[in-house]
Amino acid sequence: MTPIIGIMASQISGHLAVPMSVDYLVIAGGGGGGSGRGGGGGAGGYKAGTGLSLMTATNYTVTLGAGGPTGSGQNRGDNGSNSVMATITSTGGGGGGGAAQSIGSVGGSGGGSLDGENGANGTAGQGNAGGSGEAGGAYRAGGGGGASATGANGSSGSNGGAGTASSITGSSVTRAGGGGGGRYTVGTSGTGGAGGGGNGGAELSSQSGTAGTVNTGGGGGGGGTSGGNGGSGFIAIKYVDTLTITIGAGLTASTSTSGGYKVTTITAGTGTVRWA
Repeated sequence: MTPIIGIMASQISGHLAVPMSVDYLVIAGGGGGGSGRGGGGGAGGYKAGTGLSLMTATNYTVTLGAGGPTGSGQNRGDNGSNSVMATITSTGGGGGGGAAQSIGSVGGSGGGSLDGENGANGTAGQGNAGGSGEAGGAYRAGGGGGASATGANGSSGSNGGAGTASSITGSSVTRAGGGGGGRYTVGTSGTGGAGGGGNGGAELSSQSGTAGTVNTGGGGGGGGTSGGNGGSGFIAIKYVDTLTITIGAGLTASTSTSGGYKVTTITAGTGTVRWA
């Protein structure tokens, strides 16, 4: 964690503005799982870093990305929404392919695909690609990509890619796992990747995929009859405890203090934050 930088100040809107720095974790909303033996949704884009240079007495926009809905009918799932914190933007996870739209969507992590199609790509530095679909047999779809691993191909079990662990809030928590892929025949579908990915379902047994976990950016599981929605994103900001944050209306947030630092977590909404 980089401490407050320097002593130079400037006058902004009548308030003294000085340099500061923060550590951050910004995760976008996960992609929805596809419907009709659907592919797993890709995890929301995952960005973490230290020493981001900001200024006090300055409003910064913050948006917590929502998870993408599952595809209607037999369509692919929708992409998750981006999460934004000041100059950092994480890309929403890609939706998993559906029986009527077999290729998953590109996103922070990519959605899984069906019927022999390659999984969709993730975004460099944010996530990984989804898995490809099985062209015969059980017609298993690919799992969605996760923050630290590619989604499994249908022929290899359809599991969602694993997420990434962070200790920014004080304890290690894994987030941004990809959704498991669905299948046509009755049987075991793909499991969600560690970090909030939903499990896949089976079409012949009318088993739906499950949703990604809220505030993890996990991808939704691919459907049997329908997929699961993607999980909403997550934002955490760590800074020295001599600073005080003001959280604007529209954001759901909480702040804790430990070891000389404060950590503000944002779990819903859009608005502004500023420090003094």
